Amino acid sequence: MPEFVAPHRAGRPAARFWALVLAGLVVAPALTGCIANTTPESSASLLTAPSLSASVPATSSPLETTQSSNKAPVYWLGRTGNGVFLYREFRDVPEQENPVTRALRAMMADKPLDADFFTPWQNPSKLATSISGKDTITVDLSEDAFNSNLDADTALRAVQQLVYTATAAAASSGLIDSGQQIRVRILVDGHTDYMAFGQVQLGALMTRMPGLSAPVWIIDPQENVDLAPGSVKITGRSTVAGGKLRWQILRTATNGTTSAFLTGETTAAADTGGAGLFSLSLTLPVGEYEAKIAQLGPDDQVDRNEETRFFSVK
Repeated sequence: MPEFVAPHRAGRPAARFWALVLAGLVVAPALTGCIANTTPESSASLLTAPSLSASVPATSSPLETTQSSNKAPVYWLGRTGNGVFLYREFRDVPEQENPVTRALRAMMADKPLDADFFTPWQNPSKLATSISGKDTITVDLSEDAFNSNLDADTALRAVQQLVYTATAAAASSGLIDSGQQIRVRILVDGHTDYMAFGQVQLGALMTRMPGLSAPVWIIDPQENVDLAPGSVKITGRSTVAGGKLRWQILRTATNGTTSAFLTGETTAAADTGGAGLFSLSLTLPVGEYEAKIAQLGPDDQVDRNEETRFFSVK
């Protein structure tokens, strides 16, 4: 079992690019069908981690709403100055499988677009999902998905990475009403009580754990996209509704040096309909850019939870 080390969110050079080797990837045919389990159980999660209360701030992560796009919401892990959090990307995925299955397969088999993000999951040889009632997703996957050696905190976050991705895919595709709490049961080869990564007991119904969503992330543009010159819109979400954020746009010169091009502050929406959302409308000429956005703490000091995004204007 390989030892897994989470990369640090540092500078842009190639050294940032994480080097986990995904071994034994198997492309499996789509699996369908409902998975039944009649064992009574509590809706409380069995997930525990000794240092969780000390390392995770009390932030929230609202469930995704239905969207018309065919892109799948996929969550990844990413390290900031204050710990490891969950970040979301929207990915193009094949349409042979249902929305939840294909989002989870992308999470386990693909690499993140942003080199700051990573995933400890392996591509499983078997993966099936089903939805029962109005609020329960069942995921049944093979044991080879867990072939990484993780500490307790990272294993906890990896399991929540699956829970976040499954619930996001179900809600954004309209399969489940996003106005209610969605629960996820994870089976391994059809059985309950598996110890994920040797650290986290599965089988009970789980929900999103608060505090694991990244304090701030950029929704659009995604990493390394090309945008048209002129008006450029940058959107994102902060977990502090109504909180202040400081942003900076760096421009890369032809000689490779970077310098500040624009700076400013904005405020995340406080209303319940779009709490935490923020948007910037900028005029940018042709060039290579990096956007940096961070929450402002007490006395308007920038905290260590900064999100970055590289893009080009052509």
